[in-house]
Amino acid sequence: MTALSGPRAAVQTRSSSAGAVLDVVIPVYNEETDLGPCVRRLHAHLTEHFPYPFQITVADNASVDGTLAVAEALAAELPGVGVRHLDAKGRGRALSAAWSASSAPVLAYMDVDLSTDLAALLPLVAPLISGHSDLAIGTRLARTSRVVRGARREVISRAYNLLLRGALAARFSDAQCGFKAIRADVAAGLLPHVRDTGWFFDTELLVLAQRAGLRIHEVPVDWVDDPDSRVDIVATALADLRGMGRLGRALVTGALPLAELRAQLGRAPLAAPPAQVPVGLPRQLTRFAAVGVASTLAYLLLFVATRGALGAQPANLLALLVTAVANTAANRRLTFGITGSRHAGRHHAQGLLAFALGLALTSGALAVLHGLVAVPARPVELAVLVAANLAATVLRFVLLRLGMHHRRG
Repeated sequence: MTALSGPRAAVQTRSSSAGAVLDVVIPVYNEETDLGPCVRRLHAHLTEHFPYPFQITVADNASVDGTLAVAEALAAELPGVGVRHLDAKGRGRALSAAWSASSAPVLAYMDVDLSTDLAALLPLVAPLISGHSDLAIGTRLARTSRVVRGARREVISRAYNLLLRGALAARFSDAQCGFKAIRADVAAGLLPHVRDTGWFFDTELLVLAQRAGLRIHEVPVDWVDDPDSRVDIVATALADLRGMGRLGRALVTGALPLAELRAQLGRAPLAAPPAQVPVGLPRQLTRFAAVGVASTLAYLLLFVATRGALGAQPANLLALLVTAVANTAANRRLTFGITGSRHAGRHHAQGLLAFALGLALTSGALAVLHGLVAVPARPVELAVLVAANLAATVLRFVLLRLGMHHRRG
């Protein structure tokens, strides 16, 4: 079926729940002690708080202790609990097999230690059920997340995600939180192209989804580290680095069919905005004047606030630069009726040219004033700046109108 399948694919399925909207997979390896409390707690939570039919699938990947027997007992005891046994290890292998065999339209997984607060489960899957998003991840790195874990794991997690952003241009915040969900149709399209069968499976799936133009929903979570975790951090980190190298090569060489996936699974482009009605000169002058008054007030406030600490010329430079950028953006939208990002860089360059002319006028006016009067009164200084700004405003309008008039979009 996929690159994750083969002669050692899943061989056993029990107690499937027909009509389930959500299938939560628990991948396990030698978890005979923790599995029972985990599944009972998850089942109780879903029964009480989840408003749709659900299924819990225990994906046992080659456990050599009593994990499979515990899973089968849970399936016999609790409605909606199923077991899937694989005779080869690998979390990615277990998830791919369980997700591929499920009939539920929304698929999720969580680690057996239930480190993530289950209150985040419904917010995780709701955007997938509604069709708003394609994948969803719990994130421990959002400002509103609450996380309890040691400094070593914190540093490794943040370093890994920073590395992903730099090496693979990842835009999602937390690749390896064991709390994720995906729409089944999206999984069917992506899983055949995910090669990793271990811990890098999550990252590879997310990078592929991002490059295919899919929407990834992030949910801040409360997360408490399991002190008894058996994950070998060093070995996992090395495997992840190898996975990043392999995936990076595939992206650079074009080995992945991203265009086809984008066409098959990606969202259609937004409809073009309606044609914009040109704004006449009288209305342009009125709106430009209003923006100019607001910009001048902001400029004077910034100048007064920084004059004492910086001096007259640096304070003038800072106040002009800040208000010039805001002024160009406001005039672009309000005065000349331009929306969207097209030509925005050129328009801001024109605004900066006007800024340079305004700086020359105001700085020159200040220099003349200070040449005539050693220590001019503050009201006189402000009056000179207002006059210079009026002249700069006229120049700004002419330059912006020449650059933006008849060039909307």
